[in-house]
Amino acid sequence: MKLPFAESYKTKMVESIRRSTRKEREKWMGEARYNLFNLKSDQVFIDLLTDSGTGAMSDRQWSEMMLGDESYAGASSYSKMKNAIEEITGFPYFLPTHQGRAAENVLFSTLIKEGDLIPGNSHFDTTKGHIEFRKATAIDCTIDAAFDTTLDHPFKGDINLDKLEDVLKNNPKEKIPLIIVTVTCNSSGGQPVSIKNMKAVSQLAKKYGIPVFFDSARFAENAYFIKLREEGYGKKSIREIVLEMFSFADGMTMSSKKDAIVNMGGFIGFKDKSLFEKASMFNILFEGYISYGGMSGRDMNALAQGLWEGTDFDYLETRIGQVAYLGQKLKDYGIPLQYPFGGHAIFVDAKRFLPQLPKEQLVAQTLAVELYLEGGVRAVEIGTLLADRDPETGKNRYPELEFTRLAIPRRVYSNNHMDFIAAALFNVFERRDQITKGLKIVKEAPILRHFTVSLERVQD
Repeated sequence: MKLPFAESYKTKMVESIRRSTRKEREKWMGEARYNLFNLKSDQVFIDLLTDSGTGAMSDRQWSEMMLGDESYAGASSYSKMKNAIEEITGFPYFLPTHQGRAAENVLFSTLIKEGDLIPGNSHFDTTKGHIEFRKATAIDCTIDAAFDTTLDHPFKGDINLDKLEDVLKNNPKEKIPLIIVTVTCNSSGGQPVSIKNMKAVSQLAKKYGIPVFFDSARFAENAYFIKLREEGYGKKSIREIVLEMFSFADGMTMSSKKDAIVNMGGFIGFKDKSLFEKASMFNILFEGYISYGGMSGRDMNALAQGLWEGTDFDYLETRIGQVAYLGQKLKDYGIPLQYPFGGHAIFVDAKRFLPQLPKEQLVAQTLAVELYLEGGVRAVEIGTLLADRDPETGKNRYPELEFTRLAIPRRVYSNNHMDFIAAALFNVFERRDQITKGLKIVKEAPILRHFTVSLERVQD
């Protein structure tokens, strides 16, 4: 008899969660102005808002916390983190930051100026926000297959090389400070980038003399997909694949709250010592000294340990397998999703789920609200709200992909919770024809509005 799959960890501590009533959730949702970020954690039964900083640390990570060296300079925790980063990623220079968007802030302050063009594969919200805050422009060069949610393509995160070369060839080199490759690509559905594509992007970048940086929050999950899907990599270890991946980059930004499984932390990796030294000035200005960068010694220790655990095959098989378990449940129920399933989340195609709602009524946000009202499950919109307004015209941008994202925290929920999520979303799907009105914006910030926006129901 073939042995069934079992998780690669066992439970040592639990946290109680409370199921609320529909009446309570309706009250709380109204008080939150239909913005799920405004809900209190004790108003949520299953929290899929993000997989960032919401994972469960291991016994070894907690042990490392107790060994943290809080010296201002020269701390052993800095050395431990440096050694882990260099051994796993191959980058000899790094700057610690308190999280991923802080890493972007330091790097982009070093490289990007007004009027610049930043090509890449579907830049995520904070990346694009930092670019546009500097009056530069993010250019999406993702392959067309990413925008067909019904297509089962193994590497929907890949960059379209023709689109990329068109940007590089038809614009002055000094206007393109870097190319950003996001691995995995969150905005297109947690989709991986192939080694073949990384290599081709690197070659193209070298041809035009442009550095390549990887947005690496989920680099280990990307390596797992390469091992499973790309020819010639099935027998390679995750860490061997990771080293090859990063060999095609000049640097990286990292939100360690994802694949390093910590609650707070990030860093920037460099191959070029002179660029590292230039960025160090901004790290000291914005984050702290270059040997801690907004992090405590205990957090650096936990991060270093988390990098080792996050690049372990058994862990990744368990983690990504749970996401696929939820995805298959929803697929069996006939719910429209982005295929294939992402590494960190299931992305529900809100346009196909609620085709009766006009795009102006924030379709993915409406679906997220309905899921919360149904079962206390908090998801997040990856669509029109997140896309913000065009900085030149002030008009809403309506992306091709309108997703309600179900991001799964690492080592937190059981498959029973996945069953609950699937049932709650199925109930909404069953009554989808009754959802005839969406949402509209009442108040919004000029950039990254989805975090603080106030909404209300559209009335007749």
